[in-house]
Amino acid sequence: MTFSELLDRVGSMGRFQFLHLLMLGIPVLGMASHNLLQIFTAATPVYHCRPPPNASAGSWELPTGPDGKPERCLRFVHPPNASLPNGTQRATEPCLDGWVYTSTRDTIVMEWDLVCKSNKMKELAQSIFMAGLLIGGLVLGNLSDRFGRKPILALGYLLLAASGSGAAFSPLLPIYMAFRFLCGFGISGIVLSTVILNVEWVPTRMRAISSTFLGYCYTTGQFILPGVAYAIPQWRWLQLAVSIPFFVSFLWSWWMTESIRWMVLSGKSSKALRILRRVAVINGKKEEGEKLSLEELKLNLQEEISLAKIKYGAADLFRQPVVRRVTCCLSLAWFSTGFSYYSLAMGVEEFGVNIYLLQVIFGGVDIPAKFIAVLCMSHLGRRPTEAAALLLGGGAILALIFVPSDLQTLRTVLAVFGKGCMSSSFSCLFLYTSELYPTVIRQTGLGISNMWARVGSMVAPLVKITAEVQPFIPNVIYGIVALMGGSAAFFLQETLNRPLPETIEDIEHWSQRANVPEQEPGEEKETQRIPLQSCEAGMAPS
Repeated sequence: MTFSELLDRVGSMGRFQFLHLLMLGIPVLGMASHNLLQIFTAATPVYHCRPPPNASAGSWELPTGPDGKPERCLRFVHPPNASLPNGTQRATEPCLDGWVYTSTRDTIVMEWDLVCKSNKMKELAQSIFMAGLLIGGLVLGNLSDRFGRKPILALGYLLLAASGSGAAFSPLLPIYMAFRFLCGFGISGIVLSTVILNVEWVPTRMRAISSTFLGYCYTTGQFILPGVAYAIPQWRWLQLAVSIPFFVSFLWSWWMTESIRWMVLSGKSSKALRILRRVAVINGKKEEGEKLSLEELKLNLQEEISLAKIKYGAADLFRQPVVRRVTCCLSLAWFSTGFSYYSLAMGVEEFGVNIYLLQVIFGGVDIPAKFIAVLCMSHLGRRPTEAAALLLGGGAILALIFVPSDLQTLRTVLAVFGKGCMSSSFSCLFLYTSELYPTVIRQTGLGISNMWARVGSMVAPLVKITAEVQPFIPNVIYGIVALMGGSAAFFLQETLNRPLPETIEDIEHWSQRANVPEQEPGEEKETQRIPLQSCEAGMAPS
């Protein structure tokens, strides 16, 4: 008896699974707010140099740049009515007295003057947040395999709530960045444990649907964020508003159910039996649950229990050839998805559209994108879905290079389409990665793969700085990397309608079966006739 068959006996998709998914999905609503929060808390308003204290407010002028627009980082040294020698141009100087901002919002850009020479600090703050996601994926992935999914999930909720609240009271930019790093660290624990607890508690046929449900929870959070940001224009209160709810998530996380697979592999069969019986009661199969015994559980899951004696780590992701290929291809796909996704998601200000409206549109495109993704994953397979999402998204980003900046509508359409493709890629990758890695290294594999997405999202804001050399360079880099990730997906195995692998040997067997060429119907008939014609021909390999 496999674990899937055991789960069917107590109810593989009953009331328990729906409650379980709901408890996992509600906190995901708030994760979008933290990932995309700097769109609003770090929005850059219209600004210009503050005139000198002795200048007349009514007569002060600003120098103009080559494009004919007022300079934002320079001011005239002398006022307009100053007498200068004939033919002498009016000298300019940096903004020695700060800046004047035209905005009804209060942002970190305005509070800490992250403009002109300091404008890179805004991108650095987002990169540090993504670095927290990166480090969290490395650390918490291994801890989850050692201590369980549930404790890491609870830790992630608590850390995100506490550090997010701390960021709201930060007196200095470095302290704010440190708290944002911890926010990213906590989110990694939430993401990893949520994905694994989802996959390991639902049957094979429902994995794509349940994963898409969690993806839609994130999408809904993208709708919530602009509404909350519009209602709360002060960045500190906004930061606090999106952090406090995770204290509630921390409290109810203790009523969530640990992964049975992990408990069996950790030698906690007695506790696993109690949980299975409780699940059976919730699903209306109490009698089936009572029939289960500890001896039966150990006997039927003897293979899984024996695996607990073997310690696996990150090195096992590269030891076997097939697993090594999976790890390399998934790493490139994850990196390109995170890299290109956040290049679009965090570039809302660049398209000349109201950031609240555009954020709603960016969130809205995820609804059809993820629906199309789940249909493709369920019918066409995971591999073609992942490859198509990245190739189309990369093509949309490259197309932005050839669209003039004054055609804002067309640029916005391409950006929205590209962002939808990257959202589909994320939806597919979370499920695909969980299905490709066996139970013994699933959390570690997902953690390493997710790490590369965080590396991509961390590097993405810094690549925008290359626009100072040539405006088209960032999109060239973003688009080419996405195309590379889409190409790597073709080298992965298909997992559609396959049970979750338990051991590394299961993955090797998959590959061996995949390499056996399938015979065409006509060829089968020919092979059957050969032995009647010649015994020597019948000995030939088919």
